[in-house]
Amino acid sequence: MDLKIHCFTFLAIIFLGLVFTQAAFAQAKDNKRVKDGYDVAAYIWPSCHNDPRAEKLLWPEGIGEWQIIKKGTPRFPGHYQPKVPLWGYEMDNDPRVMEKWINAATDHDVNVFVFDWYWYDHAPFLESTLDSGFLGANNNKKMKFYIMWANHDVPKNYWNPYKYKDDKSLLFHGAVDMDGFKEIVARVINQYFKQPNYYKINGEPLFSIFSIDKLIESFNGSIEETRKALDYFRSEVKKAGFPGLHIQWNQGGGAIMSPEASKRFVDQVKEMGFNSIAMYNMGGREEDYIAYGTNSIKIRKQMDSVLDIPVFPCVSIGWDDTPRFPGKGEKDVVDENNTPTSFAALLYKAKEYADSHPDQPKIININAWNEWVEGSYLLPDMKYGFKYLDAVKKVISGSFDPYSDK
Repeated sequence: MDLKIHCFTFLAIIFLGLVFTQAAFAQAKDNKRVKDGYDVAAYIWPSCHNDPRAEKLLWPEGIGEWQIIKKGTPRFPGHYQPKVPLWGYEMDNDPRVMEKWINAATDHDVNVFVFDWYWYDHAPFLESTLDSGFLGANNNKKMKFYIMWANHDVPKNYWNPYKYKDDKSLLFHGAVDMDGFKEIVARVINQYFKQPNYYKINGEPLFSIFSIDKLIESFNGSIEETRKALDYFRSEVKKAGFPGLHIQWNQGGGAIMSPEASKRFVDQVKEMGFNSIAMYNMGGREEDYIAYGTNSIKIRKQMDSVLDIPVFPCVSIGWDDTPRFPGKGEKDVVDENNTPTSFAALLYKAKEYADSHPDQPKIININAWNEWVEGSYLLPDMKYGFKYLDAVKKVISGSFDPYSDK
């Protein structure tokens, strides 16, 4: 009997050893992917669900901004409006919908979602896409996520021109006070940073900020006071057990900067201690998508030449926000050469840029996953189907051949 017990114990030890070895190998493989692979991060605009404040103030039909998207009308011959999703008008805070999104994303080498995150009047806004949708999805561990604090002003007629007509007075103010900032800090640390799949660089949670002007306005227009607020944020993150905080300046450059503007930009980045630069839209917008992309490369090159922190490339899919603006027309739309093929070529250039910066994470941002109302989305629609997602997989997997692909 003792011999049998010893044999069983021996076999159990061998089995457990194999299990732990496999786990260690899997972890090492994952670490190698993070180190040597690409993190393709697509922005999510969380407007297509019924938020109580949004229903009261903006979209009373209870379907969020689908109410506006459906009203899109062609402004010129061949103009594709309204945009029609292949999967229908699904609620983005439904975990079953999010599970489908996560599968589609990861199947096509998009492995990070960046959630636009709002805080107005000491309360979150449009937060349930992340809280109920993504964090409620059974498969959310397949992806990383982080948040971009979208701290911009919102004029009344910006998100619903049919309700507010020409009323441009502010519905929401992007600036906060120090008490509000402390509320934000506590919420994002406890509710998001502590999630096991929150995106981190060297163990530091990445927190992106959309409007630096509004951030500075929040602290009496003072760079020094803004730095103190950000340092408070950093200290609270360390108290929570993280090695530090990676704070990202979003909207790094919408156009080529003059020497004076460039110096001011660099000085502010250093004075406030930002860790990286990214963009929500890639900058340099033109009606011709190829010109738009060419401009964005020049802007990225300029920022890279003057900064000593990482600049992460962004590729936009297009631009068409006419559903929000009844007066806009052809000159306001990125329409010419706006195809999955052109997008793939520009994404390839962004990948080249990432490869040429081996000392920084290979993060490539895409605008966007679901910006239906701005005409920039990866999700499949009735015109292109999965072609934009297929383009991402083709480029990131390395099967895109710049010598032969057309």
